[in-house]
Formats: sequence, structure tokens, C-alpha cells
Amino acid sequence: MSKFSDYNFANQKALIRVDFNVPLDKQTFAIGDDNRMKATLPTIQKILHDGGSVVLMSHLGRPKDGPEERYSLKHLVNHLSELLGGITVKFANDCIGAAAYKLSASLQPGEVLLLENLRFYKEEEKGDEIFAKKLSELGDVWVNDAFGTAHRAHASTAVIAKFFPPEKRFFGYVMEGEVTAAEQVLHKAEKPFVAIIGGAKVSDKILIIENLLERATDIIIGGGMAYTFFKAQGGAIGKSLCEDDRLEIAKDLLQKAALKGVSIHLPSDSIIADNFSADANTSTAPSNNIPEGWMGLDIAENAVEQFTNVIKQSKTILWNGPMGVFEMEKFQTGTKAIATAVAEATQAGAFSLVGGGDSVAAVNQFGFANKVSYVSTGGGAMLEYFEGKVLPGIAAVKE
Repeated sequence: MSKFSDYNFANQKALIRVDFNVPLDKQTFAIGDDNRMKATLPTIQKILHDGGSVVLMSHLGRPKDGPEERYSLKHLVNHLSELLGGITVKFANDCIGAAAYKLSASLQPGEVLLLENLRFYKEEEKGDEIFAKKLSELGDVWVNDAFGTAHRAHASTAVIAKFFPPEKRFFGYVMEGEVTAAEQVLHKAEKPFVAIIGGAKVSDKILIIENLLERATDIIIGGGMAYTFFKAQGGAIGKSLCEDDRLEIAKDLLQKAALKGVSIHLPSDSIIADNFSADANTSTAPSNNIPEGWMGLDIAENAVEQFTNVIKQSKTILWNGPMGVFEMEKFQTGTKAIATAVAEATQAGAFSLVGGGDSVAAVNQFGFANKVSYVSTGGGAMLEYFEGKVLPGIAAVKE
């Protein structure tokens, strides 16, 4: 059992940092995607079921100078109430100050209070200690359930911890799940361990690849970033995406992998297009011999078979980044095939973690979210975790 599960929150006021940074319609303020809200429901419900009360704090968007109507968390109150089975959610039109303290002080067991957007104060992102102390006075215990902000040393995600003793600091279920899944892959991976790294830029993934060279047996590289590796090896890539200032780094990564006995798999062939558009003319070509005027926008049939064979032999799988421009139907075959292979390997007993915005979007779009072991909501936080960095939001609870 976890520390959070074991704790009885009866008569405790739990101050929970949640990630309610959801998309809102600019005119109606309707919520476009409530998955982040749904994710934290088990954490909230556990506390309420124990006989505790809940004070929720979150950011929303990037307000520039204080309060802005379109970034107000008041737009979430009614939907949150529905998600909680009709419980009335109280709202404080500030996250600190007299009104917030009064509402918090009067909370009864089973009641929920949502605070106004933390980022209406510059002090939140600055990690201001005085602001963190003011927030801490709204609860008896602090629960961090916002993995998406765990890589930020903000007032509510990390600095606030010092105002609660270690036994009053917790991960909620979202954070517990994320940390457990990430540690399973990074520190307890059963071999063979394949990391599937895609996306547009090598520069975004250098650190994660370097860290995985110490752990993975195989690294599959797809997406636009693959063409930087092909060019680094002297290949012809037409007008495919390439970071010319990263060619030496790509060469260096290939050499390091060879020295460590890690197999790097680059796509043998590509679906190529004469233009970056949904109605472009398409063909296939070896990925290291793409004609002038053409660009690789997806992996092709041989690469799909090549990658699928590696994935199906794996016991641990990390997937971060798509294989092509999957937003366009013409160029989603490769990403869909990889999702299928990961799902099949999982069914055969492998542990699979999908992390990073585009890969998560892909497994959701293609209906594979329930067919992999874990889908991370973390984005940047998960990426930094796999780069080997210490995340302030995790360290703050564990200290």
C-alpha cells in the first residue's frame, strides 16, 4: 500500500496541487478536454471518503499581468461538481487573502473548495517563499497530484513543502502512478528494453537518448529527427527535416551506442512527399536516399516490419514521440503500426510506458490507451525525468 492510501484524512483539510490546466473555449469557456480533471478524482474522493475536506489549487494558461477572465478557474466549478457526483464545489475568487482563508476555515468534512488561478500571482512561478507560506495556511496536509508541473520549482509545486512536516506531505494517486511507472522503466526495466524515440528535433531528445544509452538494449529513432542521423552518416535526405547544427552530436550518439553495445534502429525506408501538406504527392524511398525536392514524412513498410520485430521481442518499452506527421491521415500509418506493436507486446507480457504529448495523443487517437501499461500525462515533466534530472515536485515530497 502507498503512503497516501494508508493515511486517514478524517478531519484533515487537504491542500491539493492539481493540474486543471485544461483547454477552454475562448467565447463560451466550455472545457475542451477534461481528462486532467478526471485523473485526479480518485485522489479527491479518497480524502472525502475518509472524512476529510479538500482545498484545490491549480494554474490555468499563462496569464500575463494578474487576473484575466479567460484564465479564471471559476469556469471549471460546475463541471467539477458534476464529476464529483453533484457535490457543491465552493470557489474562492483569490488563492490567498481573507476570502480564501475564511472559506477554507469554514470547510466541513466532505466539502470541496477550489481556489482561483495561482498564476494570477507572479510569485507562483518565481517560487516565492512568502507566497508559498500563505498558500500553506489553507490546509493541514499538502498533497501534490500535479505531475505535469513536477519539473517546475514553483511555490505550490515544491517550495510549499517546507511548511509541512514530512509526514504531512503526500503524492496523490496521479503522482504515485507516474513516479512508479517512470521508476519501473528507468530503474527496474526487464531486458530487452526498447526506447522508441520520435518527433521532429534531435535537439529536443539528446539528453534523453544519452541517459537511455546507459539503460536500454535497443533505441528506435523515427520521426523527423531520424533524417539528421541519416545526413550525419552521409545519406541523401532531399528536403527532409534536418538540424545541420546537430550532425556531429548525432554521429557522437551513434558512436556512444556502438561502444555501449546498444542497438540504434533507424527506419530503413520512408514514405516521402513532394510537399508538407495533406494532399501532397507521395512515394517511398530508402531513408538514406531520398530524391531532391522530396521529404520523409513517415516510416514506410520495411521500417514498420523492422521496428515491429524489435518491439515484439522486448520486455520493457518506453515510447516518446511519433514516427511521422500522424496528424495528416496520409502519414499516420507508421505511428499507428508502432502503437499496434506496443499494444501487442504489452499483451504478451511487456511493460510499456507512453509519454510525451504527441505519443499520448496518438495512442488516444488510435484507441490504444487502454492497451498499454501506462500513459503518462506529464509531457515536459516525464521528458526531464527520463533525461535523468531531479524533479522539484517529486523531491519536495520525498525529502
